[in-house]
Amino acid sequence: MKIFKSVLALALAAGLVACAESPTGRRQVLLFSDGEMSQMGGAAFDEMKKKMTINKDGATNRYVSCIADAITASLPSEWRGSWEVVVFEEASANAFALPGKKIGVHTGIFAVAKNADQLATVIGHEVGHVLAHHSAERMSVQSVAGTGTQLVGVLLGEGAGKETVMGLLGLGTQYGVVLPYGRAQESEADIVGLDLMAKSGFNPEASVSLWQNMSAVSGGQPPEFMSTHPSHASRIKDLQRQLATATPLYQQAQARGIKPVCKR
Repeated sequence: MKIFKSVLALALAAGLVACAESPTGRRQVLLFSDGEMSQMGGAAFDEMKKKMTINKDGATNRYVSCIADAITASLPSEWRGSWEVVVFEEASANAFALPGKKIGVHTGIFAVAKNADQLATVIGHEVGHVLAHHSAERMSVQSVAGTGTQLVGVLLGEGAGKETVMGLLGLGTQYGVVLPYGRAQESEADIVGLDLMAKSGFNPEASVSLWQNMSAVSGGQPPEFMSTHPSHASRIKDLQRQLATATPLYQQAQARGIKPVCKR
């Protein structure tokens, strides 16, 4: 009977975790705690700092930190605090955020994010992935599928498969195992990130300009049905629709004096 009760308690606990909802109300399976995800995010970030070249330019780092700090200051209370922000010398137009309050920005993103509002779109989007627990969701799906056992230990050097774990965290381009976020997760991060940048005092209309820039430099993007990411056209259309919600948030922030001045 005691064993049965223990098994039942575990099943109920797993059921409660699995019944989580994303910020947009989407059902999620979340089997990893915030503490475990923060541990993995921190270990992954340390790995990136060892593997990649860190940009030391003062003006560039102040510019990126100014935008990141403004965004993280407007997060819900449990997500506030000191986020570590690092600029990497990397030609790809990319950025990422990890559980454990870590943000990485590649210098290549400046080619498409041409002002503070556009870079705020990128950072807001990446932080949106963290707020929506997308890494934990991907890890949990792998665990349910039977291929994600001992993921925390793997990342900390206790087993093989580190590349896969890094890919699940969204860092696969550096390790040859690219596991992109799904289309639903990308669209969700767009929505969460747009509202977040607006609350932080950045003009949400810049999100449309950013993706127009992305479209211009990416050339022959595959049709949407062949890609896990929304097409640029669909993304722009969805962002334009979300402006009806984000623009009042921006106007409210401006009225409260939230006007970040971030210059490179």
